[in-house]
Amino acid sequence: MNWNSQEFIWLDWTILAVGILAVTWAVWRSIQKHNRLIQGADSQDYLFGKGEPWYIIGAAIFAANIGSEHLVGLAGTGAKAGVGMAHWEMQGWMILILGWLFVPFYQLMNNKLGKIITMPDFLKNRYTPRTGSWLSIITLIAYVLTKVSVTAFTGGIFMQSLLGLPFWYGAISLIVLTGLFTVLGGMKGVMTLSAIQTPILIIGSFLVLFLGLSALGDGSIAHGWTAMIDFSKTLSKGADGVAYGTNHMFHFKTGDPLYDKYPGFWVFIGASIIGLWYWSTDQHIVQRVLGQRKGESSEVVMKRARRGTIAAGYFKILPVFMFLIPGMIAAALATRSGSGFSLTNPDTAFGSMVKFVLPAGVKGIVTIGFISALVASLAAFFNSCATLFTEDFYKPMFKGKSEARYVLVGRIATIVVVILGIIWIPVMMSLGSLYEYLQDIQSLLAPAMVAVFVLGIFSKKITPKAGEIGLIVGFLIGMVRLLTNIITSSGKNVMTGWYWESTHWFWHTNWLIFEIWLLVFIMLFMVAVSFFTPKPTAEQVEFVTFTGDYKTLIKQSWNKWDVIASLGVVLFCALFYIYFW
Repeated sequence: MNWNSQEFIWLDWTILAVGILAVTWAVWRSIQKHNRLIQGADSQDYLFGKGEPWYIIGAAIFAANIGSEHLVGLAGTGAKAGVGMAHWEMQGWMILILGWLFVPFYQLMNNKLGKIITMPDFLKNRYTPRTGSWLSIITLIAYVLTKVSVTAFTGGIFMQSLLGLPFWYGAISLIVLTGLFTVLGGMKGVMTLSAIQTPILIIGSFLVLFLGLSALGDGSIAHGWTAMIDFSKTLSKGADGVAYGTNHMFHFKTGDPLYDKYPGFWVFIGASIIGLWYWSTDQHIVQRVLGQRKGESSEVVMKRARRGTIAAGYFKILPVFMFLIPGMIAAALATRSGSGFSLTNPDTAFGSMVKFVLPAGVKGIVTIGFISALVASLAAFFNSCATLFTEDFYKPMFKGKSEARYVLVGRIATIVVVILGIIWIPVMMSLGSLYEYLQDIQSLLAPAMVAVFVLGIFSKKITPKAGEIGLIVGFLIGMVRLLTNIITSSGKNVMTGWYWESTHWFWHTNWLIFEIWLLVFIMLFMVAVSFFTPKPTAEQVEFVTFTGDYKTLIKQSWNKWDVIASLGVVLFCALFYIYFW
């Protein structure tokens, strides 16, 4: 048997089949055991889970974030543009904001409302019921039209490059499999699968990293790293013929072809805005930390949640090394004569590297982790959609129904999301680069979300109507910009006519700079509206501002080791920025 085969052989297929059955059995057994303990259907438990240990929370946050867009898009971006996209990945420090700042607010609201909140609950209590409803609508639209569809699309590419499956077989199979998994398993299934796949995914990806460097360096990992950096320095040539390189995160010179994508320091600010929205206010991430057991004190829940976010902060440092740098290795390896490695499409970089560098048998084991990661990430989106629909639309309209009914409604909502995700894939395929399109969507949604959450917490004077109008106006401006992006090919097309010439600043401004100014505009707009609308009630302010209860909960739930561990995350992120400046 050829252990160094660069294709899947019978051993890999056998291991893959047995492994998937074993993972399925382990998840099913965990769910059955859990169902016996809770003795019946419970919508809160189905949607949120029940107080998992901090390391499971950390793994679940990490797994919810890692999807096929990383296996395909991040590795492909590494092959094409180097470490520029690392701004969106080197955000372990951003997850700390969730644990240290936002979770205490969410936990106090849990206590006061007597239930586990959703993000629309948060806005309903700080602003108006319509604000929360708008957030639910925006989030559901974003999940269906971007996250679910993009994950499935790139999952199809990954299955095609790794397993040789036709694209549509891989994409539809991934969506259907994940839909069934989410319907049957709920949050407990997602959390269990996350705990199983995380170590496999991390170990497998680092095997690809180190074996890829070894192949590039003729047996030496250190030489391979040097060769990769040297190759990246020859890329990104401008019109003047100068190679600006793809080995650094900041592109300051306008002659650099990558300047438009990652302009100077603007890229860090823009990525941070998206990160604050995603890591601290997005339902499918926050949902990982809100579960709790009956009778637990707020201090215990807070401590576990914070430590889970700290663990996730360390995990979040890894994707750059797991996916982006292997993409850079693939690009360098493909240019070496006699390497035996070819790369016709950058988006197939990671799947091609798995087949090329991993020995027989290991390919099958690692692929189990990758497939589990795809399912866990997509399942997190499905589960969050079910949560938003059940908690924010169905329950308020149909009060007093049985818990079994609420669980059923959540499952039906998941099925609807699955169908919509499949229908949207062909539309997404017609819109060009899906990974860049996904980033564009996030940059247009994040400013409104960040504005209403941040001002709602830090300012007692922002009025309920200001939050409602600010969210709506910010969302509508973002959608208008999205429409112009589609028409103008993100500002690349030459547009003529009085309308396009008079609005040139709107549709032609760099996407990250536009995002930053949109955030500034929404905040100033909310402040202005607050001068002319009724003030928030004392109860609304008490819910989500820095009260004595909030400060007490913070003080009682941490110790010096939490601080030291958090500083470690910040240090690792800073060192990465220094090295790849």
